[in-house]
Amino acid sequence: MHKKILCKAVIFTIIITLSAFPANAVEVKDNYDIIIAGAGTGGISAAIQAASMGVEVLVIEPSSMLGGQAIAAGVSNMDDFSSQSSGIYAELISRVEEYYSARGKSIHTTYWDTWHRAFEPHIGRKILNEMARGEDAPDIIYRSEIIAVGKEKVISVTGENISEAPRINSVIVRTPEGVKNITCKILIDATEYGDILPLSGADYRAGNSITPNINPDAMIQDITWTAVIRKYPDGIPEHLRPKTPLPSYDMERYNFVNYVTKDGSSFMGVFPVKIPVNVISHNAYRGLPDSFSEYNYDASPHNWHLITKTSINWANDFPGQSKWGKKYGLPVSYLEDRNLRKRAERDALIKTLNFIWYMQNELGESWSVDENEYDELQEAAKDFPAEWQVIARHLPPVPYVRESRRGVGIHTLISEELFKNSESYRTGNGNNEFQDAIATGCYMLDLHHTDIDADMEADLGEKAAYIQQHKPIHDFQVPMSILIPKSVDGLLFAEKNLSMSRLVSGALRLQPITMMTGQAAGALAAVAVIRNIQPRFVKPLHVQAALLKSGVNLTLCPYSDVPPGHKYYAGVQISNLYRLLEPKKYPVVQSRDIQVEKPEEFTGIFGVDEILSTEERNSLMKRAEEISGTPITLPEGNITRGEAVDFVVKEIEKL
Repeated sequence: MHKKILCKAVIFTIIITLSAFPANAVEVKDNYDIIIAGAGTGGISAAIQAASMGVEVLVIEPSSMLGGQAIAAGVSNMDDFSSQSSGIYAELISRVEEYYSARGKSIHTTYWDTWHRAFEPHIGRKILNEMARGEDAPDIIYRSEIIAVGKEKVISVTGENISEAPRINSVIVRTPEGVKNITCKILIDATEYGDILPLSGADYRAGNSITPNINPDAMIQDITWTAVIRKYPDGIPEHLRPKTPLPSYDMERYNFVNYVTKDGSSFMGVFPVKIPVNVISHNAYRGLPDSFSEYNYDASPHNWHLITKTSINWANDFPGQSKWGKKYGLPVSYLEDRNLRKRAERDALIKTLNFIWYMQNELGESWSVDENEYDELQEAAKDFPAEWQVIARHLPPVPYVRESRRGVGIHTLISEELFKNSESYRTGNGNNEFQDAIATGCYMLDLHHTDIDADMEADLGEKAAYIQQHKPIHDFQVPMSILIPKSVDGLLFAEKNLSMSRLVSGALRLQPITMMTGQAAGALAAVAVIRNIQPRFVKPLHVQAALLKSGVNLTLCPYSDVPPGHKYYAGVQISNLYRLLEPKKYPVVQSRDIQVEKPEEFTGIFGVDEILSTEERNSLMKRAEEISGTPITLPEGNITRGEAVDFVVKEIEKL
C-alpha cells in the first residue's frame, strides 16, 4: 500500500508546437492506467498484453501506423534464430502463416534459406491491427506525441520496501485535435528513439555516454530507410521510372557497387558473404511473399529466380560506407537534436531512392516500388521533384532505427551475462538462467558499424572483441530488472530502450525479441496497477505467471515429458527458473552453433509423473520458503513431481 508522505509537486516542461494532423477516431479520456509511448513492435505488444489483463491502456504513436520496425519501417523479414516462438510474437507469425497458407504461399522467403519467416508489410499491418482490436482493446491514437511528462514527489512504501524516486503521473500530448493533459499510473517508453527518457528525468545512455554527460559526438549504428520493391515482367510503368537521379547519386553509387553488381558473386551459403553479389542473390536476401503474384516460392536457391518481391535493406544503410564526417555510423546528436535527425533521415530516404535508380538504370532490372505497399508522402520528401514523390509515397513512412537511447535500470545487462545465460545446459555448465526472466530470444551481437573499442562503454567493461567472444551460442533470456528505471517510478522501458550495453542491444533490438520484451513490459505495468504498487516492488513471479498464462515461454530448458500445453507446463517452467526441483535429466549440447540441432533434439526429462521422494519433498519446501519468505507445506501422501511444483508455485503466487 502506498503512503504519500511528501506533498505533490507536479513538474512540467512544456514546449508546444501545433501541427495540422488528421483527426483520430478514438476519443481520448482524461485518465488511463497505462500510457504507452510508441505503437511499434514493443509498444503494441505491451498494449495488447496489458489490456488483456483488464487495465485501461492508451497508446500514443507519432507516425500513421502501428508495427514500428516490422511494419511502419518496412523490416518485415523476421530476424529470429530462436528454436521456439511464443506469446504475442508467435500469435502474429501463426496468423501470418495461416493467411499465406490459405493462398498457397510460403512465408519462408528470406535470408537465402527456408528457416526464416517474412511477410508483406500491408499484411502484417492488417493482422496486427486485428490483434489490437477486440473487447479488451487498448485505445490507440496516431500522429500524436508526448511533449511533456508530469511527476509528483512522493515516498512509496510497500511492506519493508521504500522508494523516494520521483513518480510519473501524467503526460501532455500533442494530437491532431490539439494539446491534452492525461493522467496515468504507469508510462512505458516504447518509442523508436527513447524520446521519453529525457522528458522523464530518468538516467539514460546514448552511444557510449551516460547522463548527465551525454556526448553528442559519440557514435551509434546506421539507420536505413527501407523500400519494398517488386518485379514488373512487362516493364516498369513509366510513372514508376524516374528520369533523373536525386542529388548525391554519384557519391552513393560507391556504396551500391560494393554490394550488388551485374557480375557479382552468387551467394553459395558460405559466411561471411562475398560481396558484391549478383542481383538474384541480392533479391533473395530479403525476399518477401507476393500476394499479387501467380507464383509460390520459398528461399530455396532453385526458387530465387521466381522471387517477385523483396526489400531494399542492405546497400542503403545510412551513412554506410560514406561515413558521418570521418566516422562510421551516426552521432548521438541524431537522437538528441530533432533538426539533425530530420536532415539525416531525409538523406537516408534519398539514398534509398537513388538505389532504386541504380537498380533500374545501371543494373537494368525491371524493379520498382510496389504500389500495394504504403501510400503516404513522407514529410522529408515533400520538396522532392514530382517524379520522385510518386516513388517516395510507396516507401515506409518512417526509417528503420537500430539504436536508441537506453534507460539506466536497476540492472544493466552486459554481453558477458547474456553469453553465459545462453550457455545454459549447452556446454555442460548446467542452469545459468535468469531467475527473473520475462522473455527469450536468439540473435547475434549485431552492430551496423560503430563496432570498435572506442564506441563501447568503458564503464561497463565492454570491448569490440566481445562481438565474437560473447556471441550467444543459442537462445537467451531477458531479465525483468532491465525494464525498470533506477531513478524514476511510474516508468518502464520497452522496445530498444532497455537497460543494456550497446553490444547487448545488438541482440535485443530485433523484431521478435522487442515484441517479447514489450509484452513483458505490458504485463509488469498491469501487475503494478492491479496491485497498486510501483514496478520496482513487483515480484517477478507475478509477472511470469501472467506471461505464462498468455502463452509465453520463459525457460531455456524444454522437457520431452512436459511439452507446451501440458497441465503442469507453467509450474515446471517456474521450477526451472527458481531451481525448485532438479529435473531428472538436463539436455546437453557441446556446440557453439546457434542452429546446430533441431528443436526436438534438445530436450531434457523433468520426471513430471514420478512420485515425489521424501528427500525431494523436504528440499522443495525449503527452497519454496527461501523464495517466498513463508513456510509452504505440501499436501500429505504421495504426489507427483508435477503436482508438487504446481502446488508450490500457486501458493507463492497468492502472496
